[in-house]
Amino acid sequence: MQKVLCISIFLIAFTLLFLGCTESLGTDGQSSATVSRYRESEIREYQGANLDPAIGPNDNSIIGVQYVDIDEYNLEISGLVNNPIKLKYSEVLELDSYERLITLYCVVGWDATILWKGVLLEDIMNLAGIKPEANTVIFHAVDEYTTSLPLDQILQNDLILAYSSNGLDLPPELGYPFMVVAEDKLGYKWARWVTKIELSDDPEYLGYWESRGYSNEADVED
Repeated sequence: MQKVLCISIFLIAFTLLFLGCTESLGTDGQSSATVSRYRESEIREYQGANLDPAIGPNDNSIIGVQYVDIDEYNLEISGLVNNPIKLKYSEVLELDSYERLITLYCVVGWDATILWKGVLLEDIMNLAGIKPEANTVIFHAVDEYTTSLPLDQILQNDLILAYSSNGLDLPPELGYPFMVVAEDKLGYKWARWVTKIELSDDPEYLGYWESRGYSNEADVED
């Protein structure tokens, strides 16, 4: 009798647990926690691909999410350029825009497929004039974070500086006003809250995480 009772209790508990798990998933298999991270009016599907929330599951910035006063903001292009310049947010948005469906792979294990919209980094740098000796682009952020990418990779792959994710302005958590969409690179190369783009001739430059032992190539493995 006791054995039968124990089995019955186990089956009831298992059933309740199973129902609880299934109720937390949407029709597309997303958990309720994931669904809760979508912003109002955020696009969730694009050309047959499901889009992940633009706000990630956790914040891994070096000193927390940054909130930029756009009225005081300038994007500086400096270093090995002919004419260093500073651009207002609205001036960057006047450049030709491009959309990219690209997956961001975070080094800690999660990933997010997002529809990005932005301007070519090449177009921005060309406004200042790239000097022939430049081979590296260093990105500086509001929180003093830095990282870099080879200039050739940026030009050959038409990398963009994004100002929109899933049809909306970047949220502060994702780097408003601008984030580097470093396709095929791990997330620490995707600089957020970009405030300066510096052209350099130092291919060995090490950014914040790279100087702490992370690979300077940061290639996403197939």
